[in-house]
Amino acid sequence: MNLNIVLFQPEIPQNTGNIGRTCVLTDCKLHLIKPLGFSLDEKEIKRAGLDYWPHLQLEIHESYEDLREKYKNSTFYFCSTKGEKYYHEADFKEGDFLVFGRESKGLPDYIRNENIETLIKVPMINTTSRSLNLSNTVALIAYEALRQIDFPNMK
Repeated sequence: MNLNIVLFQPEIPQNTGNIGRTCVLTDCKLHLIKPLGFSLDEKEIKRAGLDYWPHLQLEIHESYEDLREKYKNSTFYFCSTKGEKYYHEADFKEGDFLVFGRESKGLPDYIRNENIETLIKVPMINTTSRSLNLSNTVALIAYEALRQIDFPNMK
């Protein structure tokens, strides 16, 4: 397993399906933090993840605190439009956790405030739009992290 992709209380099944597909093809593990805004049995998940979903390394967590307790010795990066540091400035290592917030609200203030040093963002122009689509953002940041660790096990 190359990286850990974490979705904090995801709301849109199609995004989670697309992210799951990306995880399978990059040998990353997907972590979902409850509550989820959908059922994992929904057809939208399976449609977006296509036939990749059965091959997904998936772990479900009851809460953010449960995830952090279980992986307390790991490095976590938090992806937010409110970050000061750009994602390519992070020094990613194999096994790191990349945490992404809800589609509608992002990460809660308490998580961002506790993790200022590892809060990263994708550069965007100033606009009335909030942010890039979650599945696009995950792919962009995950591939930069994978590039930094020399795309292990990838052709």
